[in-house]
Amino acid sequence: MLKNGPTWREARRENARAAVLAAAWALVREEGLASLSLRELARRAGISTPTVYAYFDSKNAIFDAMFADAALSFVELKAGLPVTEDPRRDLLTEAEAFVQFCVSDIPRYQLLFQRSVPGFTPSPESYELAVQALEVTRELLARNGVHDPRHLDIWTAVTTGLVDQQVSNDPGGDRWSRLVGEVTQMFLDRYATGETRT
Repeated sequence: MLKNGPTWREARRENARAAVLAAAWALVREEGLASLSLRELARRAGISTPTVYAYFDSKNAIFDAMFADAALSFVELKAGLPVTEDPRRDLLTEAEAFVQFCVSDIPRYQLLFQRSVPGFTPSPESYELAVQALEVTRELLARNGVHDPRHLDIWTAVTTGLVDQQVSNDPGGDRWSRLVGEVTQMFLDRYATGETRT
């Protein structure tokens, strides 16, 4: 007999994991990534601390699930961006969306892009989602005639630099995020070769 879907036990377990994950995000958004304590997490999720271990075998496993959740949100954001006949405009749209994605949820940004949790490295499965998101950027740069891997590194350094400056020095403002258009233009004027890919 073929299984058509998850059993009720599997569904219940996934719902419980999702509730713990939601409580973890709520906690770190209020108090920062360093505040993630299993005792407080259990309290917020309405379960005992040992029960947390029934769903996640360590604190790093919780961070890994959070990383995967954040990376999936990033992939979905990129997948939903428009693709037009104007690759420069599309790169600007992606850069603006990236900056907004980051500054709107600083713990999510820190977890995805800053390695700010000592001892935590995402699993290969979770990290693959982040690689998928980067591949979208690589393809968009190629559409703009930017093919050198070093220039992809420069682009990611520049865009995350804008985010870092914004969240560090003007949280809630737009002093650096409003520079995205100018930075995109400068980057493309310097590195676009004119050899675009479709």
